[in-house]
Amino acid sequence: MERIYLDHAATTPMHPRVIEKMVDVMNHTFGNPSSIHSFGREARHQIDLARAGLARSIGAKENEIIFTSGGTEADNMALFGVAESYQNKGKHIVTTVVEHHAVLHACKKLEKMGYEVTYLPVDETGRISIDEFRVALRDDTILVSIMYGNNEIGSIQPISEIGEIVKDHQAIFHTDAVQAYGIENIDVNEKHIDLLSVSAHKINGPKGTGFLFARSDIKLSPRSFGGEQERKRRAGTENVASIVGFHEAVKIASDERAANIEKYAGFKEAMLGKLRELDVEFHVNGLLDNSLPHVLNLSFPGTSVEAMLVNLDLAGIAVSSGSACTAGSIEPSHVLVAMFGKQSDRLINSIRFSFGMNITTEQVIKAAEETARVVLRLKK
Repeated sequence: MERIYLDHAATTPMHPRVIEKMVDVMNHTFGNPSSIHSFGREARHQIDLARAGLARSIGAKENEIIFTSGGTEADNMALFGVAESYQNKGKHIVTTVVEHHAVLHACKKLEKMGYEVTYLPVDETGRISIDEFRVALRDDTILVSIMYGNNEIGSIQPISEIGEIVKDHQAIFHTDAVQAYGIENIDVNEKHIDLLSVSAHKINGPKGTGFLFARSDIKLSPRSFGGEQERKRRAGTENVASIVGFHEAVKIASDERAANIEKYAGFKEAMLGKLRELDVEFHVNGLLDNSLPHVLNLSFPGTSVEAMLVNLDLAGIAVSSGSACTAGSIEPSHVLVAMFGKQSDRLINSIRFSFGMNITTEQVIKAAEETARVVLRLKK
């Protein structure tokens, strides 16, 4: 049985070129980047090259890239780092109800520490209202954290408009771009972004590495102590092989971005077209335009998500019901709750399909056919 992986928003397979680069580093560049001898300098050189490449990918300076263990650490570093460094200017934070839990749980912790958090609602497309955002900003707001593109439904927030508003305010603007980076063309200066979180494993790089972009004038209280790595912002010996692999993944993503956007749009059309052809009732959660091109979230009335996932897996189709970080949870998607309310049937019958490397149109059509079979069988 052919297995078809349509859960690239959860994680992606590593690109062969990335693996090749990492193996080469593990074989030959084992020195500690903090050592002054030739072995250490070789490792430091590899990190410097990667840092420069990652900075260029978002229009940043090299000294504005902080390597982390992934998106969760980057989000936490941004929120706690700003909260602690700027608490003398206020203790108010603005975010949204549809953020990744790396942001939402951090905000809940900050509330227990005496900070006040405003959670902006979203409409049925998963987007916030700019007018409501303007109202939420206060004189004592020190941080705005609004994700770039949603990991469950793909909707892209009005990042440019938010940046334009915040640039004239004391608040610092952070965006979780874990799902958007490598697919969307992001320039932190054009969009007035101060902090931006990224994870390598979403773009065919290794798990366990990522970065936080932090504008050079932003103060960030460190979250770890012990060494002076990352300009004293994150202690710990750098993961050289993964950082090099991350850099290679970014180069590939940049070269293939335009082609991938077109390809993923074609996948969406193919899947939706086949489902319509097979007379399957469904609703799109979120938007087809103004959305991440690789994420498609569909509601299938009359089905249950548990049965759908099990039956699709038995048919060789790997999909999900939302965020991989809450896999196994019996709680409904907080994103869908925010969009449709706690009583909506969409909470119990929605599936996320997400596309990526090595997927073909033929596989997408086959997945749609299998999905149709499962839906029609469950509805009987």
